[in-house]
Amino acid sequence: MSARHILTIPLLTIPLLLVSTWFAGVAIAAPSQGSCPGGSMSATQYSAGSGTASGQAFRPDGLTAAHKKLPFGTRVKLTNPHTGASTVVTINDRGPFTRGRDIDLSPGAARAIGLTSVGTICAEIL
Repeated sequence: MSARHILTIPLLTIPLLLVSTWFAGVAIAAPSQGSCPGGSMSATQYSAGSGTASGQAFRPDGLTAAHKKLPFGTRVKLTNPHTGASTVVTINDRGPFTRGRDIDLSPGAARAIGLTSVGTICAEIL
């Protein structure tokens, strides 16, 4: 395995919209917002109280997240496919414990990518 892994969670199948941009006589195609080339996760914002499963204090404004299986300390790049906003979070807690959800974001991480409720986000393990 390489040091850089791509998260293998079923991909959200959204056709790519190719936008042609003419630059010096060359057409450049760009993927549309809404696609997740690395993988997608169902995410929500959560509040862990005072502590996390890793033993760290829960910091609502921190860029952290909870995941059921990823090791503590794993860094994950998250992108909101609707806005293109992205951030890197560190896994420091366990969860989510709601069926159908893959990752819980601290309020700071959710705010950083513009996630206001349950949503699908793009994820790449760094």
